[in-house]
Formats: sequence, structure tokens, C-alpha cells
Amino acid sequence: MDVSSEIIHSLLPMFLMVSLGASAATIGLIEGIAEATAPIVKVFSGALSDYLGNRKWLAVAGYALGALSKPLFAIAPTVGVVVSARVIDRVGKGIRGAPRDALVADVTPVHLRGAAFGLRQSLDTVGAVLGPLFAVIIMSVWADNFRLAFWLAVIPGLLAVALLTVGVHEPAREPGTKRVNPIRLENLKKLGASYWWVVAIGGVFALARFSEAFLVLRAMGSGVPVALVPLVMVAMNVVYTLSAYPFGKLADTMNHTRLLIAGLVVLIAADLVLARGSHWSVVLLGVALWGLHMGMTQGLLATMVSHTAPAQLRGTAFGFFNLLSGVVTLLSSVIAGELWDKLGAATTFHAGAVFCIATIVLLATGKAPDTRAGTR
Repeated sequence: MDVSSEIIHSLLPMFLMVSLGASAATIGLIEGIAEATAPIVKVFSGALSDYLGNRKWLAVAGYALGALSKPLFAIAPTVGVVVSARVIDRVGKGIRGAPRDALVADVTPVHLRGAAFGLRQSLDTVGAVLGPLFAVIIMSVWADNFRLAFWLAVIPGLLAVALLTVGVHEPAREPGTKRVNPIRLENLKKLGASYWWVVAIGGVFALARFSEAFLVLRAMGSGVPVALVPLVMVAMNVVYTLSAYPFGKLADTMNHTRLLIAGLVVLIAADLVLARGSHWSVVLLGVALWGLHMGMTQGLLATMVSHTAPAQLRGTAFGFFNLLSGVVTLLSSVIAGELWDKLGAATTFHAGAVFCIATIVLLATGKAPDTRAGTR
């Protein structure tokens, strides 16, 4: 599914700007709306998976909806149709996201969850490497034909749905387990202060992490031919792939707060590099640092959620965590787009660095719980 999605995501900012005449602010708004849609849906799909005791078929439904949204990009005559396609795609992601993450936690021993989520991120990102590579090949061979690339993206999406349907088996629910409403107040209270601290940190962190669409726009201004711009996502995801599992494994033994601060320092470095220069070599370095911070932090945050949430509320916990992060990502992407249009690309990345510093201050001064040795 990542191959399918990344073919589109690596080309969409250029398609919107070059073919449909969208501004950077419009692109930021579209990406923000799209990224906020998925977490809102995740709250309900995560809670539903806890209630039903079934995670696989919700994930199948979400992946199927994502695959079926892809043709809309290929036929889109206006920005409005692209917005609709992105929202449908993200609704599919929202339906599958929390049940999938909860399923990973369900089948993994507690002392290996950091490694498991790191491996999941790493394997996810293999597709995110291949997708932009296919986009480069398609654009090079077929003379920058955006719409053909979008049509071809449908194929791996459908293959992903078929594989999930026949290849994944969910653990059976324990006999006699009663269904409970996970979003009732007395059940939400069971999530506890440690979990809500992780949610708060994830929300502040999301301010510093606007959409990767702005990395693509930065690469567009570096003098690289349009057909080669998707390589910026390849570079980011290669680093992400190689770093996610080792840092996920490290999260099983290292203090989570310190590891998260280290990831934020790397993101500050990425922002400063991307702000300082627009030459392709400078952009490539900044993008590589961005990928490293992703590898250090994304699996880590999922591990922190899984360690602080009760097993019977794990889907709901991932849903609420992703809700806040997604809503804040909408805000940060809108801010990034407005800064880009009015004050330039450098200001956008400098603002990201400032939000990183704010997150580090919160982590350093707040009383962080130990999320390593989760026993739930």
C-alpha cells in the first residue's frame, strides 16, 4: 500500500502546483486536512476494534478504501476533486491505522514491542522507497505524465488488500470476554496519566512536523528536473528504513524521553539545513536528516502508547493519540504553507525548529513517566 500511496504523494504537490495552479498555502491546507482526517477516524475505528475484539477486518476495509481512492487522482480536473480523493484515502488510513497498530501490540511480547514497531516502520518505509522510484521511472519514460502514474498506483494498492485478506490471521478472542464500550468515561479513566502525558507530547511534537509535501516543494526549487524530484522522498525513506528498526530495538532498553529528545535534535538540524540552502546537495542532506528523525521517533511514539495503555483499550488509545497528532498536523501544515507563501521557504523550516525546541523544553522540564518496562 505504501508503494501505491507514495507514487501519488511524491508527485501530488507538483501536480497541484504545475497542472492545477495551486499555491503553497493551498497545498499546505490540503495536506493538513488530509492528515487530520485519518486521526479523527482512527478514534472510532480503534474503539470499534476494542469493542468487537476484531482488528483484521477493519484493517482490510481501510486498505480497500485507500486503494479505491487512487483513480480519483488520475481523473481529477480541479483541486476540489483532489481534496476529495485525499480525504477518502485518509479515511481509509484512519479506519485501518489504530486496529493495525493494536494488532501489532496484541501479537508481540511486551519486551519486544519497541523492536516490533521499529520493524513495522522499517517495512512500511520499504514501500515508501519503492513508490517514488516507480514515480521517477514512470515520469521519465512517459514524459511527465502525472495522470498515468496515478492510474498505475492503483495496482499495488489492490495487491495489498488481497495479501492482507488471505495472509494475516488474528489471535482468537479469549472465551467469555465481555464487550465493553471503550469510550465510556469510566473506561477512558483507565488509560491513566502516563498515557495522556504521551498524548500531550505527541501533540506538541506534531507542531514541529508539518507535511513532507514541503520537502518536495523544497526540492522543486533546487534546480532538479521535475521527473527526478520524487527522489527526494526516496532519499528520506531509505534513511528512515535503515534507522527505524535499530532505534526501535534501542527503545526496548533506552530511556524513551532521552531518545525522543535526540530525535528532536536531529529534526532541528534537518530544519536548519533545509532553511539555509536550496542547492540540491543541501536539500538532500536536510531530507536525509529528516528521515533519520523519523526513524528515531515514529516507532518510539507507538511503543510509548502501547506500554502505557491497557490491553483491552489499546485500539482506543492509539485512536486518541493519532487524533490529537493529526489535528495539530493540520494546524502546522497550514502555518507552514502560509509562512512559505508570505515569508519564504527558509522561514517555514526555521519555525519548525522553534517548535522542536519547545517540545524539548517540555520534555526536559516535565515529569515524564517511565514508559519502557510496560507490563500491560
